Amino acid sequence: MHTNLMESFAEVLTAPKYLPCISLIMPFDPKMGLKKELDYKLKIAVDKIEKEIEINYPEEKSFPVMQKLHKVIDELNYNTHKKSIAIFVSPLIEKVYYLDMPVDEKIIIDESFEIRDLVYSKKEIHKYLLAVLSSKWTKIYLGNTVHFIRITSNVPDNIEAYKNDISEKIANFSDENKRKEILLNKFLMHTDNGLTLLLNAYKLPLFVMGTPKTIGHFKALSHNIKHVIDYIPGNFEESTEAEFHKIMTPYLQNWKIVQQKKVMNQIEEAMGCKKLAVGINQVWKAAGEKRGRLLVVEKNFVFPAQHGSSPDVIYNNDDLVQKPFYIKDAVDDIIEKVLASGGDVEFVDEGILKDFSKIALIEYF
Repeated sequence: MHTNLMESFAEVLTAPKYLPCISLIMPFDPKMGLKKELDYKLKIAVDKIEKEIEINYPEEKSFPVMQKLHKVIDELNYNTHKKSIAIFVSPLIEKVYYLDMPVDEKIIIDESFEIRDLVYSKKEIHKYLLAVLSSKWTKIYLGNTVHFIRITSNVPDNIEAYKNDISEKIANFSDENKRKEILLNKFLMHTDNGLTLLLNAYKLPLFVMGTPKTIGHFKALSHNIKHVIDYIPGNFEESTEAEFHKIMTPYLQNWKIVQQKKVMNQIEEAMGCKKLAVGINQVWKAAGEKRGRLLVVEKNFVFPAQHGSSPDVIYNNDDLVQKPFYIKDAVDDIIEKVLASGGDVEFVDEGILKDFSKIALIEYF
């Protein structure tokens, strides 16, 4: 994001409101596509805006704002390494922001620009990791609603690789079942190490398939339990990749639940590492110090506030009168600060963060 992005956001949000006001949020990733394709998508979006403006406003009001919009479009930076843009145009102001998050296209006319619109427009990418465990092998897949790809880690995925690796004492056990259990645990422990590397690389929700016995062994020794969204019990040794993909369908139908579980797992991990700010006051301070990696906030949570004796202190202000140092909504200000410092934002359902005072900030580890 731009160095002065936070100040730029503030300028837009506090600007006098003169209709028509236009907000255009859309994907913009020049390094992943052709300029010709981006130009075409922008033209389609601008045509939609122009038609609606012409229907609802006289020419003397629509012409100046459309001129500004065309000027912004013509001056877009195609050398950016960002993923999306947010454009705001009114008769008095024209702004464009280059953002790090993928978004769905959104056009808003006749409303003031809201920072939450950026977050609400963030594209939901349904990616996940699936670990299929058996007593003989492990298969790990990177999946989404369309593709299903097997990936490899740097550890062997077949138990045969570890048979000669156990000690002579264990190999000579007369209890064959005991020997098999020790071998299985060793195999699953190495599998878990491989999962750790993959989860560090992909940072995605994890699902685990396997027999109840194998899942039980995995739970007893895994260091990645906090990443698991759900366990899927069954015998899948003869199942095909197409069948794995089909089995996953009902688990992905409500992606919001998957995403919220993932976010809560991240919060628990951050809390264990003492890298979690909880409640509006702690979060305000941490965001101001640019420590925010992921802001998690309940939908519809607003916090009118007033500055305290220093910039990192705020107080609740329920008065309708806008006093000196009044903050209309401290949550919106926090969102701006987190996005401006390269962090991300997730909204969750009301009540999900009841133990965290409705708002929590995961800091950079």
